[in-house]
Amino acid sequence: MRFLRLLIPVGVLALGLVIVLLGGLLVVGQFTVGGDQQAAGTCDANGRPAVGVPQTAADLQPVQRQAAATIVGVAKGMAAPPRAWIVALATAMQESGMGTAGMDVAVDHDSLGLFQQRPSQGWGTADEIRDPVHATQSFLQHLLAVPGWQDMPITLAAQTVQRSAFPGAYAKWEPLAESLVGDLAGVTSAIRPCDEGPAAGVATTLPSGVAKTAIDFAVAASGKPYVWGATGPSSYDCSGLMLRAFQAAGVVLPRVARDQYGAGAHVPVAQAQPGDLLFWAYDSSDPDTIHHVALYLGDGKIMEAQQTGVPLAVRPVSFTEKGMVPLATRPGTAPPV
Repeated sequence: MRFLRLLIPVGVLALGLVIVLLGGLLVVGQFTVGGDQQAAGTCDANGRPAVGVPQTAADLQPVQRQAAATIVGVAKGMAAPPRAWIVALATAMQESGMGTAGMDVAVDHDSLGLFQQRPSQGWGTADEIRDPVHATQSFLQHLLAVPGWQDMPITLAAQTVQRSAFPGAYAKWEPLAESLVGDLAGVTSAIRPCDEGPAAGVATTLPSGVAKTAIDFAVAASGKPYVWGATGPSSYDCSGLMLRAFQAAGVVLPRVARDQYGAGAHVPVAQAQPGDLLFWAYDSSDPDTIHHVALYLGDGKIMEAQQTGVPLAVRPVSFTEKGMVPLATRPGTAPPV
């Protein structure tokens, strides 16, 4: 009996711990409903509104309307285009319920503020991140630095900055974000439906024959050895092969992979076409960390010079590979501005 009496306090403590943990999961999860959806495509979701999701400023609490007005005001002050306002509003709604959760006390690691930014990840001090103005400026600075963000679906643009575990969850807030920029600033058409395609003025078609010539050249090098710094003809490294393949097609590329990333228009990797360049980086959200490039052949295959000891070859590729940069480059088309 004495043994049983000793077990009772232990059991009570264990039960209490379980309740606390479950409560924490509910708090963290309240703004990630539908998070298993995946961002895809080149246009915005802009579909039927999700049931129970606020659609206009009138559906929001006063604190949410104030947060939305702050985001729009800061974005206008930074001369960010309206599409950036949409991305910021959708992100803030997903991450903090537009200022109603996790503003002052973290509910997930050390995440705080409108965008649930983390001091440990270099977003600023805890006090700075709690400031909606600073948080918005920081988010927009990161967004505007992403090459080709304006041609990404809003979900992908948000995910590239946030690196969320639920990349598709931002989509359900697009109708609300579009309504807010209209209500707060009289701006419309920042959402791009699927039938509109990429933003105007971006050349996304390769010149005739370029892709085939580059592909034929690269594939013909199959079996040759990888040698770092080599540009052919007997051996190549990854960017050296791309350099010579496109040179054969009449397109001049920079020498190294990191610079080749900026040598053409950007498209989401899921929309890659034969002749596009795919890139890998130590930090897939930071093009400055790119370390590898390969040529997309279509049908889920690439031609690459992989590494020392591995002969040049064609191999299957997945667009979800670790380290893959979310945008492909289309050499010979208008580069990002």
